[in-house]
Amino acid sequence: MSELQISLIALGGIVILAIVGFNWWQDRRARQKMQDSLPAVDEDPLLRAIDDDEGPERREPGLGSLGLTAQSADDDGDAVGQTAPLAEPDAMIEAVIELHMTQPVSGREIAVHLRDGFDFGRRPVRVVLQAEDGSLSAQLAAERLYTAVQLAVLLANRAGPITAIEWSQLWGKAQDLAEKLEASVDGPEQNDVLAQANELDSTCATLDAQVTLTLVLNDRRTTTDLVSSATAMGFVNHESHLSWIGDHGLECFTLSRADGQPLNAGMSHVTQLTLLLDVPRSPSNPVNFGRMMEVGQELARRVGGEIVDDQGNPLAPGADVTIDQQLQALCSQLEAAGLTPGSDRARRVFSG
Repeated sequence: MSELQISLIALGGIVILAIVGFNWWQDRRARQKMQDSLPAVDEDPLLRAIDDDEGPERREPGLGSLGLTAQSADDDGDAVGQTAPLAEPDAMIEAVIELHMTQPVSGREIAVHLRDGFDFGRRPVRVVLQAEDGSLSAQLAAERLYTAVQLAVLLANRAGPITAIEWSQLWGKAQDLAEKLEASVDGPEQNDVLAQANELDSTCATLDAQVTLTLVLNDRRTTTDLVSSATAMGFVNHESHLSWIGDHGLECFTLSRADGQPLNAGMSHVTQLTLLLDVPRSPSNPVNFGRMMEVGQELARRVGGEIVDDQGNPLAPGADVTIDQQLQALCSQLEAAGLTPGSDRARRVFSG
């Protein structure tokens, strides 16, 4: 082998080492950048419970759908590991039918009559109880005495405003319950309820917005592989999709299959994923969209793919800044309307 050939081989080896080193340096810098943006947690995000708006864990037959928990007489606090349900009806987004008992009734007896529930499918109804001392609670203590029961129905959500039929059905169930509890029934007029519901629905319709990005994969990948890569970045399993949780502990945006099928569907293969920023349900942040785009691009790098907009086009430089400015204006309007983005009120109204 000539001296020239040896020199060329050595030079080629140096070039290869330089390329490998450069790629390693870029990968390390990208990973460090993403780690800096991950929410600070003291536990494995895969093991952390998420507030999924479904209310507390079911404890007794028939009570889970009402957001009630049966407790012993010695248990005055919230059930361990549960977020305390809202105790007071929200006059802005709920209409209330109130049942006044002729004499105090124990929680155990009330629970018997509530087992059929007030489930209207798309129209959530909360049960709020008033104790002898006047305090309100969404928790039902078996041995405690109550003087009133309030049925608070959500006036509107993304399924539309409450209808006359739905209100009549709730009123009929309230009357049935009142007979069993020997209580009187008090509530607003139907026309007033429908007018308030339509007004709330109209307000929400003008302020509702969801922004999506699509991750187009270079090759078909199993959902198992994709979920593994996403959770390694910080996404958290949440039913049929994955959630990106901020430092505030609330969902910022989600990752799901573009075809609408659940991500936990075994070893099925997919070619596209959808990143969704639900503006009213996510706490306001000047870089909400920019953060979602950044996380999406890093995920695309890891799994092999490209982030495109809802028209299938690559994102233009600076698009994140423009979109975030528009979203901040919308968040200000939501705030002014009393629907603070990410608040319990906003998450309830912008659901369904």
